[in-house]
Formats: sequence, structure tokens, C-alpha cells
Amino acid sequence: MITFKDVTVEKSGNVILKDISVELGDHRLGIIGRNGSGKSTLARLINGLEKPSSGSVFVGGAQDIKALRRKVGFVFQNPDNQIVYPIVNEDLEFGLKNLKLPAIERRRRIADILTRFEITHLADRFTHELSGGEKQLIALAGVLVMEPEIIVFDEPTTLLDLWNTRRFMAAVNTLSQQVIMVTHNLDLIRDFDRTLLIDNGEISADGKPADIIARYCEDQP
Repeated sequence: MITFKDVTVEKSGNVILKDISVELGDHRLGIIGRNGSGKSTLARLINGLEKPSSGSVFVGGAQDIKALRRKVGFVFQNPDNQIVYPIVNEDLEFGLKNLKLPAIERRRRIADILTRFEITHLADRFTHELSGGEKQLIALAGVLVMEPEIIVFDEPTTLLDLWNTRRFMAAVNTLSQQVIMVTHNLDLIRDFDRTLLIDNGEISADGKPADIIARYCEDQP
């Protein structure tokens, strides 16, 4: 369970989020809203990429930043912001080495995730030579090898074409972890369990995706 308790985020005198109190326990949760509404800030609070100016964020009862990051994986809009090493295998192994896992366990996890996504042929490729869709799958694989309980996605398909979006979402839809997705692509979350609409730093609507999407579309100029 993710719990926000009276969370406010201010930057340079501007209020980004205001008095957010909500519990997020749904398996598939979408977050939508206009640019600048605060939705990405809300998502980044979940794994400690942002800190509240006031209030608290708890994930499974944990509040410590290190504990949050062990529990919550984060997939960015641009995979180039996430991929560190020049070879796919090296990049996937990076976080596992930080966990001080034995080499045999590191190799097992990497082989399992590459097989699962049917991308074993990418293992020895240079990351800069990958297509955008391949990079985003590798970014997701890099999160999954860490075995988080929750995965947060911040506009993960913005840079992808339709074919790669469908391929990426097919992978997302196989995940057993709780998924929280910030997106402008409303089609991605229509079959999710719940959707939040963020407006001017507040949760303006919360419910079934069909209802929240309809309300959001009605409010657009």
C-alpha cells in the first residue's frame, strides 16, 4: 500500500502539489492531467526521486529513501536517462552488482528477463545502437531484474511509435507487480483498475478509468 499523508511540494515559491492524502493499493493505476498539473511530481515521490516539502509518503509502511527505492522501480520517459552502460548485459548487471549478488544469481536474473521479453539477441549489443522501442524494453528489464514490488512509469511511450507502444505495453501487461503509470495516452489505461486526475496540484477526480477519462476530456478546451 502506498500512502500519501498531507503531502505538499513547493519549488521556488510555487506549489506543485497541495495537501495530497490518498491511499494507492490498486494493481493497475493510471495518473492523468494537463502538463504542469503535478502528476509526474506525484509519481516521483513514490520512490524518493522527489521529497515532500511537508507531509509524508509511505510505501508498505516504509518511509526511508533507501527502503523506498528498494521497493519501487521507476521507468522514465526517455530510456537514455536510465541506461548507463554501453553494453546491454553490463547495463542490466549494474544494479545487481550494487546489491552484491553472486555472479550466478546476476546471470540468472538477466537471462530470465531477456528470455521473458524475447530479446536475448540484444544481450551483447551496444545500447546506443538499439531502437527506441528496444531501449525502453531494456530500461524496463533493468528495473525488473531488481525485483521491485511496485513499478512507476512516467510517460513511458511518449517517444515510441504505435508498434513499439503496443510491444512495450504487452510487456507491461504481463507484470505481477503493482503498476502506476503517468500518461497522456489515455488508451493505455482504459482497462486499468483506477485512475487519478491531477489538476493544479490536487486530485480533482479519482475512480474508474472510463469515468475519469470522460471527465478529463470534457474539461479540455
